[in-house]
Amino acid sequence: MRTSLVILCSLLLTAAAGQSTFDKYFTSKVLRFDYMLAGNCEKTTVYPVGMKEEPFFGGSGTQLIDPFNYGNLKYEVFNSSDNALIYSRGFCTLFQEWQTTAEAKVMERSFYEVATMPFPRNKVRFVLSMRDKDGSFSKLYETEIDPSNYFIRKEKSVNVQVTKISFAGDPATNVDLVFISEGYTADEMTKFRNDVKKMTEVLFAEAPYNEYRDKFNIYAVEAVSAESGTDIPGERSYVNTAVNSSFYTFDTDRYLTTQDIKSVNDYAALVPHDNIIVLINSNKYGGGGVYNYYSATTVGHAYSDKVFIHEFGHGFAGLADEYYTSDVAYDGFYPLNAEPWEPNITTMVNFGSKWKKMIANDTPVPTPAEDKYKNVTGVFEGGGYSDKGIYRPEMECRMKSNSPKGYCSVCREAVRKMIEFYIR
Repeated sequence: MRTSLVILCSLLLTAAAGQSTFDKYFTSKVLRFDYMLAGNCEKTTVYPVGMKEEPFFGGSGTQLIDPFNYGNLKYEVFNSSDNALIYSRGFCTLFQEWQTTAEAKVMERSFYEVATMPFPRNKVRFVLSMRDKDGSFSKLYETEIDPSNYFIRKEKSVNVQVTKISFAGDPATNVDLVFISEGYTADEMTKFRNDVKKMTEVLFAEAPYNEYRDKFNIYAVEAVSAESGTDIPGERSYVNTAVNSSFYTFDTDRYLTTQDIKSVNDYAALVPHDNIIVLINSNKYGGGGVYNYYSATTVGHAYSDKVFIHEFGHGFAGLADEYYTSDVAYDGFYPLNAEPWEPNITTMVNFGSKWKKMIANDTPVPTPAEDKYKNVTGVFEGGGYSDKGIYRPEMECRMKSNSPKGYCSVCREAVRKMIEFYIR
């Protein structure tokens, strides 16, 4: 009992110290930094667009520094007066994915991007970095931000209806998810709310989310579209929707995303949020998920529940695709001479940093794909869009296929760690 009391007191003191740090450097609002990423397969340039104050910071008041080292990019915020690192987040973007496509070898493009952080009380230095092929980071861009700058816009938020689907309490100690309607007309908002409730139940039926049902706040933001559905360029079908989503991203028919990240964040700003889900009113199979960017899924297909869990694994927990036989637009997405940052694949370059401790002593490494190793944690070749040189933890997993099995043990543990990060 005494040991438990000491541990509890220590945790409370740590949390109090973290909150004190937050209050020293930040307010409860959000500073949004909008910019463009532009270039080709070899070059990346940052062009600032502008800044905006938003009303609700939904993150933890104590977990200000990202501990995971996930993402192909990261931004760091330093206090200008003493150069202390006071906030950081890793993330990915569609731009970085595009850079690995054939198109990026022959042309340049630009993508709108958004970085959000708690609103600073004093001048800060904002540093944006990109991961190199060897796994290290190089600085792309740096600027000083003065919170009193009158060019930081303080506009009214978009005027749409917001519904609390599930509410556990203080955003600082819960995971805050916002569902944004896409391809729902004004007459379809009852359907949207019901679809969000449906997907909420899908989420809480999946391990390990089911262990934390009382630690999630879930909001539905009713972004109204002029027309139902989403663009399907391969079928020459186009509709006018709130956030301009489309199938055939990078000319892959099932890849459903939006490049209108500005509108996505305009709607998300109506509520405190840690992660964004774009829910798309379509019966077609497809979706997309990008780490700390957003997850997107249709809602009317027979496999929509499985697609949602898969894509949310990308967007929320930084899980990699474990499949290697489906067609993708990428070429050499993972260099085989570097360890991927994602927690559920490995090139064996630094396997000790992954799930090595979760493997039983009598399990061979690499692990043959034989029936006796079904549901066993091992090292199975094939993953990350390649059948050779990249390995996954189990024979089947939601990050590999739409089989009945959900996440593997390694993915469940990665999701659990991410949830714990947000609720402390």
